[in-house]
Amino acid sequence: MRIAASVAVGVLLLLVFGALFADADDGFAELVRALTPRLDGLTFFRWTFVLGFFALVCLGAAFTLVHPPQVAEATGSGRTLRRLECAIPVGLLVLLFAVFVAVQSTPMFGGGQHVQHTERLTYAGYARSGFWQLMLVTILTLPVIAAAARWAPKRSALDRNLLRGLAGMLAVLTLLIVFSALMRMWAYQAAYGYTVLRLLVMACELWLGVVYLLVIAAGVRLRARRPASAVVGTGMLALLALAALNPEGLIAGRNIDRFETTGRLDGHYLADLSADAVPALSRLPERERTWITDAIGRSAPGGDWRTWNLSDHLTTSGP
Repeated sequence: MRIAASVAVGVLLLLVFGALFADADDGFAELVRALTPRLDGLTFFRWTFVLGFFALVCLGAAFTLVHPPQVAEATGSGRTLRRLECAIPVGLLVLLFAVFVAVQSTPMFGGGQHVQHTERLTYAGYARSGFWQLMLVTILTLPVIAAAARWAPKRSALDRNLLRGLAGMLAVLTLLIVFSALMRMWAYQAAYGYTVLRLLVMACELWLGVVYLLVIAAGVRLRARRPASAVVGTGMLALLALAALNPEGLIAGRNIDRFETTGRLDGHYLADLSADAVPALSRLPERERTWITDAIGRSAPGGDWRTWNLSDHLTTSGP
């Protein structure tokens, strides 16, 4: 019964992550449709009955696993799963991730070249088709690895090596997915310009990549406490680094670089930025610089001491 519950958990993970992957990539969606039988009325009824029956069995097994019958014998201080019970769901997830990476290898690493050589594919479609799904996959994989590290048996060397292998492969495959998401957003920004939101999203994805590197490093010694504190610490460092980089000034500078190369400038977006972007505007021609700076100055909050900051003060007071 516990094996059945483990299989049920594995199937649930396949359904959740498989749906996200299918929504993220058309090639993977075609593969799923090819492997999924077409359903008519009778087939739908038959499979509904079969799946409903096995769902009840799996739910009963899961309930028994979570609330086992009380026995008179003393139990150990820490409850863990058996080797196969942990290996089945994590192994199925590793297989799913490997298939997705294999199917999406060309668009994953092709970047702008993939967009240019694919019919009816635009940079916007390339970046938006699956970026948020891949980011959600990256986030959801963390509790799966954490649960495996918590509940997997570690009594023998085989148990520990199996956990290292499965969790390590899952983390490495997730790192490839992180890289794919970053490549999508980078190609999109190179084609359509840079914004603060896109920069923040990329920073968050980079931080998740660092987290997975910490997970891989922790898996060598199977220690979970230090990575937990390291995750919080790296998150705080990422926020401080973003503040030190001055995101709006950085974005303004990148858009001006693009303007000097292509002659295209989204002045209305720059005018919506705060006074933090003003120093970077000095490289613009006088006409564009003047009206953008004036627009930023007009939109700057004034009068209330709670909204005061140095950038707004320098912009409104002038040199």
